[in-house]
Amino acid sequence: MEIFKTGKKTNINNRQRDAELVVNIGLFFNAILAFVKVPAGILGHSQGLLADGINSVSDVIYFVVVKIFVRLSGKPADSEHPYGHHQLETIAALVVGAFVITTGAAIFWDSVNSAFDLFMGTAPQLKVPMFTLIVALATIISKIFLMLHANHISQKTRNLAINALARDHRNDIFASTGAAIGILFNMLGIAWGDPVAGAVVAVIVAKTGMDILREASSDLMDDVPSKDVADKIHELLNGVEEIKSIEYIHAHRFGPYLVVNLTIGIDGDLSVKNGDRIADTVENTLISGIEMLRKVYVHYHPVRIKEPYE
Repeated sequence: MEIFKTGKKTNINNRQRDAELVVNIGLFFNAILAFVKVPAGILGHSQGLLADGINSVSDVIYFVVVKIFVRLSGKPADSEHPYGHHQLETIAALVVGAFVITTGAAIFWDSVNSAFDLFMGTAPQLKVPMFTLIVALATIISKIFLMLHANHISQKTRNLAINALARDHRNDIFASTGAAIGILFNMLGIAWGDPVAGAVVAVIVAKTGMDILREASSDLMDDVPSKDVADKIHELLNGVEEIKSIEYIHAHRFGPYLVVNLTIGIDGDLSVKNGDRIADTVENTLISGIEMLRKVYVHYHPVRIKEPYE
């Protein structure tokens, strides 16, 4: 039995629309920020702001990639993809995680090189003008808005790709904060503060990228359901008297949805017809009680009762 009942189609369409809106807004703002920060970093001689601008350029690139994947994930199920294309959301999250790690590594390497050159006296100590600080602060404000919006939509839709984008926006807040701190240090006469702040932020950025990759990979590897999911299944089926035991639960994700394989033990004297009726009851009960559950496969067999001497 499919999860899609009356009214569900509208919810799915709304979910797709909300996800695409997050991607489109993020792409628009990142394009503007990249266009402003890169020239500002070059003209203002700010290593931190320039690195942050390069980060925004990379954001634009992978936002385009995510936009394509999110659009494709909304395609309906077909003969080759009977559960739909929602798994592309997880692939999009992998793309985001990879870009975040790459960006963090690039910023770290560049920042360390700049700090080393300053310590060795091989790089000029140029004063950073005020407009670079204004650009960094404006970036922080815009990214706070983008993070809050994306985080709200990710919790509402349970879209792993949008969740990854929300976390990337949070990283950008750290990166821009690091750039702003570095600019302030420079204004106070501490030239090395700019690259050192960038290096610290780069480590935080790369760590978040690893977290995104780990979460997305666990979905693709069909990790067993969480204890909460298993407990919920036991709770829902506890009132079905014909079920003597629940022997096996396995769930795997398709985007935000779950597919469950379940093995139950029933009275061995029951007819096949009654067994099918119990299986239908299990299926209907779980789909009604677990919102994102799309399909339930139920295997039943006679429950094994231990003899007193065993």
